[in-house]
Amino acid sequence: MTDPRRTIPSIERLLASPALAALLGREPRPLVVDALQRVQAEVRAAMGDGDTPTPHLAEPAWYAARAESVLRRLRRPSLRPVINATGVVLHTNLGRAPLADSAVAAIAATARGYSNLEFDLARGSRGSRYSHCVDLLTRLTGAESALVVNNNAAALVLALNTLAREREAVISRGELVEIGGSFRIAEIMARSGARMVEVGATNRTRIGDYQAVVGAQTGVILKVHRSNFRIEGFTEEATVAQLSALARPRGIPVVHDLGSGLLVEASSIGLPYEPTPADALREGADLVTLSGDKLLGGPQAGILLGRRDLVERTRRNPLCRALRVDKLTLAALEATLAHYLDPARACAEIPVLRMLTATATELAERAGRIAAVLRECGIDAGTSPGASVVGGGAFPGVELPTTLVSIAPTGCTLVELERRLREGEPSVVTRIQDERLLLDPRTVSPDEEAALTAAVRVAAAAR
Repeated sequence: MTDPRRTIPSIERLLASPALAALLGREPRPLVVDALQRVQAEVRAAMGDGDTPTPHLAEPAWYAARAESVLRRLRRPSLRPVINATGVVLHTNLGRAPLADSAVAAIAATARGYSNLEFDLARGSRGSRYSHCVDLLTRLTGAESALVVNNNAAALVLALNTLAREREAVISRGELVEIGGSFRIAEIMARSGARMVEVGATNRTRIGDYQAVVGAQTGVILKVHRSNFRIEGFTEEATVAQLSALARPRGIPVVHDLGSGLLVEASSIGLPYEPTPADALREGADLVTLSGDKLLGGPQAGILLGRRDLVERTRRNPLCRALRVDKLTLAALEATLAHYLDPARACAEIPVLRMLTATATELAERAGRIAAVLRECGIDAGTSPGASVVGGGAFPGVELPTTLVSIAPTGCTLVELERRLREGEPSVVTRIQDERLLLDPRTVSPDEEAALTAAVRVAAAAR
């Protein structure tokens, strides 16, 4: 019996075919060869021994079309823009905080050419990348000095390694949290070289528990803000002010890991109290660490704030070089921080704050508008009340009232529609609940609405 795979055209025959001429004119020959080899391998795998080949599998035009599809996939970036219709504002899997237009412009301007990253323009000599953003951070928080590294976990590791390497770091058992990616505070402390000393109980830790263990080997007292979960009921914790009163006479620094990076009063954006860096410093923290890409609304970064001498010690730590930020992060962070000089402007210009402060009326109007456009396209779409969440390990349990666009597919299953949207161009990430596909306008910017409705129309019509 003749092996049906013999009917597959050779690479040489395909390349010589007029059907491949246009593709070879647009793409480098080695890439076209690679694509054709991939198509051939797929055909052989699908045919199997003894299978009868489909007639079109011998046609060069079919291979040309398939090769072009392969090349499109190869050129498609693995990191792509996504329309976040989930209602999770700080969606860790979707890159957390979208940047303000000014931050995007600052990145582009800095990336386009050279910059004074480590050059002092006034003196005409070498400068330091760690000088950027310091003035804004100290002005906004009241800190004596500041340092920016690549994320908050790095900021915490650097602080602990600088102040408590081979010494004790005292922490409440109720604050041994796990952050994203299964990283735990205890593990981070171990990597820093500090010896962790746990005090208190999961739900109750008093200042006396700290008093019982601090001594000559204590390098720091660490307080970690529980930003991604809540303990309710029979609870107690020592305040930063109490810890400072205990530690300061003994020359022991208090490090407060805030995590979320909120720089405005939570009440001003309609949320429950959340400590800000300024609050922590006023209460007596010597160093405060926080994220740049959560509630602050900037790029991924870790920020250390506090006493000038302690910040300078962390800056001189050789580990700081391994954790340093690049020029694009600094450009985006500086542009974001500048908005906070006017809190009202920050809420208007920084996407995270704008989403969090969106009004019920605004969200209802936008949801109604999106649903109406979809209905005009023959899609079963309506609106219903719902809830958004802050996400990003911030404000656990807090729900933000919203109006959802609710879709019932007619030509496919809910799961299939969700998949088509997720894999489409642009990609749209949604959620499914009560046999409906839901879109939350809170996390969809107004200028994404047209692309969103077009993507839903295409996904619903696909066969």
